[in-house]
This record gives sequence, structure tokens and C-alpha cells, in this order.
Amino acid sequence: MGVIRLHPSGRTVACDSGLTVLEALEKAGYALPNNCRAGACGECKVKVVSGHFDQGFVLDMALSQDERRQGYGLMCMAKPLSDELVIEWGTDAAGPKLFPPREQQYYVVTDRVPRTPRIVELRLRPLGEPMRYWPGQYVQLGDASAGAPVRSYSLASAPREDGEITLQVTRQDQGTTSRWIHEQLQPGEQVKVSGPYGTFIGDPAVDTPVLCLAAGSGLAPILALTEAALRRGFKQPVTLVYSGRTPDDVYDTGLMAWWKARHRGFSYRPTLTGPAPMGWQGLTGRIPALLPGLFPDLSGHSVFVAGATAFVDDCVAAARALGARDELLHTEGYFSQDRAQP
Repeated sequence: MGVIRLHPSGRTVACDSGLTVLEALEKAGYALPNNCRAGACGECKVKVVSGHFDQGFVLDMALSQDERRQGYGLMCMAKPLSDELVIEWGTDAAGPKLFPPREQQYYVVTDRVPRTPRIVELRLRPLGEPMRYWPGQYVQLGDASAGAPVRSYSLASAPREDGEITLQVTRQDQGTTSRWIHEQLQPGEQVKVSGPYGTFIGDPAVDTPVLCLAAGSGLAPILALTEAALRRGFKQPVTLVYSGRTPDDVYDTGLMAWWKARHRGFSYRPTLTGPAPMGWQGLTGRIPALLPGLFPDLSGHSVFVAGATAFVDDCVAAARALGARDELLHTEGYFSQDRAQP
């Protein structure tokens, strides 16, 4: 067993043999930013102050050769080789924030609901103790016996007393796991779920208006965050802007209408990026282009963005141009997980 030391706080975390640095930190409850867990996105990049580690396979686009020479590593793949590994992460007050993830939790598929022609919603209930998680986090799901590698999917609901979790999965034509979910996985079957993971979470101590931007199944973590905020009586205005190509791609409109009727501070603004049919009552155009007309000043807003990486990057650039502050910007970018594998 080795030790990971956080600099400058000096706090230490035990690291069992075979664990990555990210896994050891999560096991101890620390919220190191991460997304893909496959060495492809670069969000878990930190500088290693001292010690040796096996970086494993990572993409050059996520960790350049120059960054490697400077001592940076991707903690989702890095495994300590020395007794102590010192990484430059956290502040003097760094402390546990997350619930430690649990591997191979058994769930039963209780329902599957088509949301759009390409998005299906799974509802899963645990056979054991309910998983504790923060809204905005994600889990991993797959079935090796069915040829479906483990993949990451955002939780689409806030924690419930019965432990039920909801996932919304977009069919990817080249994605073996998404095809397995869409074509084979049926209510009544048991699956293994690992998690929770990720740091796309809100800070309850921050009291600002909230703007949520989503496209596709990027709506899933936004639903969980919004549900939790409204459930706890959040007083600041919450606006959700959702982008779909056609009206068929805009889903959960009934839930949006219920939230709007129940919570005075909530508003929902769907927009279409394709041709708008006659009678369409929402916006038209891409969210980055619409933002200046909707929110000329975002300096006082907390902004949450989820969807494909290009969508997230464009929305973040637009939000920053309107004054959004980095400490209040939260992102969850989705990419093709199959392409991230060596």
C-alpha cells in the first residue's frame, strides 16, 4: 500500500496496490475533477511534485509530451510506483467532499421509456443498500458477457428514498454498449452498476441565479441538479435552455411544465437548431448565438453546461464572453467513449 500526499495541504490518502490515483482519492471521498476515466479528456490532469507512477495509455490530445516532461499526469490512469506520490492539488482546507464509489452494485431494470427516437430512459432499483450520490454525478454500466463494455452515464434524477436511479442513454451507431441498452436490455434483467463518479455538482453554499444549458442526453445531469435544487426550496431563479434539432428531440416537456407551474422561479426555454415547424412556440437557433439576447450579463450566475464536447466548448466561450466567472462555470462534456479505448 502506498500513500498519495496532496500539496500544499499535506493531507495523505492511502492507495491500495492496483488502484489509480483517481480511484484512491475517490475512495477517500475527494472530489478530483474527472470525466472520461479513460485518458482521453484531460480533466484529471495534475502536476506530480515527487514520486514515480505508471501513466498507462493516454491520448496525446489529453496529455501532451511537453506536459509529461513538466511532470503532469492524468490521474484516471496513473498508478503509483513509489511508496509516496505527491501531487499538486487542493488547498490548505482540502477535505472529503464526495461519497466513495462502490463497485459492482446489483440493480434490476424496472422500466425503460423511449424519450426520443434516439434516447431511452432506464429506471433501475438496487438489490442492496441504495447508492449515495450528489446530483450531477454519473455511474458506469455494461455487461461483458453481452459484449457491452463498461461505459459512463449521467444520473438523471436526484437521490430517492427507495434508491431508484434513472439513466438516459443516446443510441450511438458505433457504440456497442448503447446498442445493447437500446436493443437488448429489458425490464426485469439484473445489471451491475459502479459509482458514483464525477464532479459536475452544485455547491449548496453558492446563492446565485442558475442557468442550465443542455443538448441531447446532456439533459440528464441537468435534470438531477434542477430537481434537487427545486426540491430543497432553492430561492434564486433557475433557467433551463435546451437544444434539439427537431421537436421530436425535445423531451421531458411535461416535467418542465410541472416544474414551471410548481416553482415560480423556474423557467424553461427550448430551442430548435433545425427548421421550426408551423406552430412552434419556442426559440430557434443554437444556444451560443441566443445567449446574448437572453442573458446580456452572466457575471452573477452559476452556469451548468452538459452535452457533446463541441456544444459545451461553444456554450462556455459564449458564457465567458458575457461575463461568466470560471469559479461558477460547471461543465460535463460527452464524447464517443468507444473511440477513447486503446
